[in-house]
Amino acid sequence: MTRLPVTARYQVGRFEVTVISDGYIDFPFDWFTGVTPDQAKQATEAVHAAGKNGVRSGFSTWLINDGERYVLVDSGPAGTVSSTSGYLPETLAALGVKPADIDAVILTHAHIDHIGGMVAGNRNNFPNAEVYMDRRDIKTFTNTSIAARAPEITKSSFAATEQLVRLYPRMQPIDGERQIAPGLSVFDLSGHTPGHIGVRIEDGGESLNLVADMLFHPAAHPALPGFGIIFEMDKAAADATRARFFAKAAEEGALLAATHMPFPGVGRIVKDAGALEWQPADWTYGA
Repeated sequence: MTRLPVTARYQVGRFEVTVISDGYIDFPFDWFTGVTPDQAKQATEAVHAAGKNGVRSGFSTWLINDGERYVLVDSGPAGTVSSTSGYLPETLAALGVKPADIDAVILTHAHIDHIGGMVAGNRNNFPNAEVYMDRRDIKTFTNTSIAARAPEITKSSFAATEQLVRLYPRMQPIDGERQIAPGLSVFDLSGHTPGHIGVRIEDGGESLNLVADMLFHPAAHPALPGFGIIFEMDKAAADATRARFFAKAAEEGALLAATHMPFPGVGRIVKDAGALEWQPADWTYGA
């Protein structure tokens, strides 16, 4: 059966940002941390989001076009963690974008559901792209002693990072916050992984922050900042980053895009009667 591309489009000044769905997964209730499986189920049932097998979660990637070049942020799991994923290549093709047209790829962190598409088939799938990832994640996920101690469920991320480093000799490790191109910069969101980063797109007084795994689901975030997932390498640091980030995002009214929020995962954190909540933003289909 032909899979139709699922996309949404936003204009941020001169930047055209297309949200691309790479598919979905049902996260089991016992994969979440900071809550019991029953609490995770109850929280999502309260907003009618709990399924029989867990919580439905998407895999979003982002294609940025500034009129001169294409920048891809994350590459999806490419079918590695879910058979209902791996839509990125055919969606790019439907958009008229060839893999060789991608000028740069920014990877928010080294988990396989964000880098799997880079190395699917043990190939360099974006041959002309400069690749950016935080040096802390490169160092961590290529460390054999850390890999040996890591939970089995995370082993594939270590293997994929080894492939990434080998297959992309033009990889540029990022050290801290920096500008990638005019209007395109990265900022620190460490905790989920040591080098978890966000991407800020800004032009003409408008902005959009791609925050990857800062938020998982409206039932949990931002209302439950202690709500995490078993893949997080430093839960205390992840919780602290979320607490700081949620408050700042609400104060600024910042437009955010998150990988796993219900598609297209774009909205704002707002304060309502003293409590923080997620407010989805309007969107239009990409074409």
